[in-house]
Amino acid sequence: MKKEKILLIIPAYNESEGIVDVVAQVAAYCQKSPYHIDYLVINDGSTDNEEALLLLHKIPHVELVQNLGIGGAVQTGYLYAQRKGYDIAVQFDGDGQHDIESLPQLIAPIINGEADFTVGSRFVSDSVSNFKSSGARQLGIKILSVLIKWTSRIRIKDVTSGYRAGNKKVIDQFAERYPSKYPEPESYMHLFAKGIRVQEVGVRMFERTTGESSINFKKAVGYMIDVSLSILIAALLEKEQ
Repeated sequence: MKKEKILLIIPAYNESEGIVDVVAQVAAYCQKSPYHIDYLVINDGSTDNEEALLLLHKIPHVELVQNLGIGGAVQTGYLYAQRKGYDIAVQFDGDGQHDIESLPQLIAPIINGEADFTVGSRFVSDSVSNFKSSGARQLGIKILSVLIKWTSRIRIKDVTSGYRAGNKKVIDQFAERYPSKYPEPESYMHLFAKGIRVQEVGVRMFERTTGESSINFKKAVGYMIDVSLSILIAALLEKEQ
């Protein structure tokens, strides 16, 4: 029986406060896992001492010379996965929000041939996650979910989830093209247009333990307008191709 090669892509920007602990949890899981799992931190041009810590603890990583943002950092991971011949690539945040113990549920539909791409979700019925985010964020997520369904006829409940996994087909697609500004919600338009089978899977998530979110209250309205426009533009462009 084939044992899939899996790469955990861990984007991290100024996560020196917690990245070593996150990687330690990942490494411990990899040792006991029945899967062949490697992990790679993408240090996205951090200005703190993250690079020094990664070197000190001999953590596999790629050092970007400047900050590319989450889209560029994650695409770097997909490019690495493509060139190294991985079967599955998993996006895994470096801030402690994702539960590595939920990995089997996330990748099972891909391994079983039921999906090409999976989304770790807090909002589906089989999720055991107690952390659901703030009420304001949940409202924003619901609005984006409705917008994606309206443009694609496909419902994704946790549209901003960064805990996601893709097979070789997805790795090749994202290595070539990956949204830079709002990659999670916008990328669904590109996946659906290519006939990629997407499945939402219940996982456990935690509240951020270190660092700060890139989206605060003052930015929330602007974020919603910008990401909504990005989704609409992506949907229109894909229909024209």
